[in-house]
Amino acid sequence: MDAIMEFLDKINAFAWGPPMMILLVGTGIYLTIRIGGVQFTKMGYAWKITFASCFKKDKEILGEGEITPFQSLCSALSATVGNGNIAGVATAIAAGGPGAAVWMWITALFGMATKLAEATLGVKYRIKDKDGAYVGGAMYYITNGLGQKWLGWLFALFGGIAAFGIGCMVQTNSMALVGKSVFNIPPWISGVILTILTWLVVIGGIKRIGEVTELLVPFMAIFYIVAGLTIIVVKINMLPWALGEIFRSAFTGRAAFGGFAGSTVAQAMRYGVARGIFSNEAGLGSASMAHAVAKTKHPVRQGMMGTVEVNLDTLIICSMTAIVIVITDSLGTGLTSTALTAHAFSTVLKGIGGPVVALGSILFGYSTVISWCYYGQTCGRFILGPSVATPYAWIFIVLAFLGAVVEVPFVWLLTDTLNGLMAIPNLIGLIFLGGIVAKEVKEYFSHPEYLG
Repeated sequence: MDAIMEFLDKINAFAWGPPMMILLVGTGIYLTIRIGGVQFTKMGYAWKITFASCFKKDKEILGEGEITPFQSLCSALSATVGNGNIAGVATAIAAGGPGAAVWMWITALFGMATKLAEATLGVKYRIKDKDGAYVGGAMYYITNGLGQKWLGWLFALFGGIAAFGIGCMVQTNSMALVGKSVFNIPPWISGVILTILTWLVVIGGIKRIGEVTELLVPFMAIFYIVAGLTIIVVKINMLPWALGEIFRSAFTGRAAFGGFAGSTVAQAMRYGVARGIFSNEAGLGSASMAHAVAKTKHPVRQGMMGTVEVNLDTLIICSMTAIVIVITDSLGTGLTSTALTAHAFSTVLKGIGGPVVALGSILFGYSTVISWCYYGQTCGRFILGPSVATPYAWIFIVLAFLGAVVEVPFVWLLTDTLNGLMAIPNLIGLIFLGGIVAKEVKEYFSHPEYLG
């Protein structure tokens, strides 16, 4: 086992190492150039159609698909907005200094172009499967757009296995630990509750997942954002200083920061970029599976909503965590991960800061679980056909319980590695299909009938 873990460590170091970070960000820059930076120039439009889609009923939406555009967006968001927004951001800032937040923001700005491309291609190359269901995602645009089925198969294999761990066992394990440390709930009870809640949703497929996430995602996002804004308002006199620390640290490094050991610009860049990519998953190809099944009249319309996904996940929710930690001067505590975020919230929200972060962690984790089950099913059906969807869901549910009650270091390492390796075939697809994306974007914005 030690030899296997050592081997996986090496593969993981490559999958999430500097070369892959450069390739992921570089792909975002390349796609930004190809599409003329529409994620910046049309940002207001993207938010406008997202808000409009909240109130449209199925019959009002043109185009075929499985769920509404807003449900697709929420399903994708429920997978990306996870414990990384709470624990991961805190870890990045603790290791890379406050400036890691700036590099996280820069990564997200180009990641919006990547996400736009993934969602657009997901819709364009989706298929109607043998059971009559619409399915799509990176494996389909790699196969049907690029003509490389073996690469699509590789993506599906990595994704189908990774979902069992990074999207299931690791999440329920984190939630059970939070439940035990904050609310004193035994892990086996958390496991039973989480298993039942997961079963109630995933057994109904993407339509039920969409129905649940369109209620859950706005609630959990608003809940966390309001808590963070409350702290910022209370500490508003410290906001200029906090923002100054964040930007100074990004480009000059910090020799010391209270009890914080200090960081270099390279560290800030490394941890900020890694956290930005890991949080919003731009470049991994996972969210393309949720966006692909939207009822939409043009692929780029859903692609523009994909840019909102990155906006909300990284530029708003992750930023909230980062600013709260800095503005409360919590880096000097020596804490990291969820404990650091909980301490920061508790400095202002006396007595409830810890429970607020814990509840956010549980909601974010649960939302990730239900969407990653669908991702895994979609990967499985690409390889084995529609009949695998139900057995996959049942295996996923059993593993959700096991994740809550057992230690999962091997599972974490294996599936985290596979999660990172998903990016390789996806990025190849995005780079070679960049011209198709640019053509679709140009066509969309030159036809007023699409823009309503």
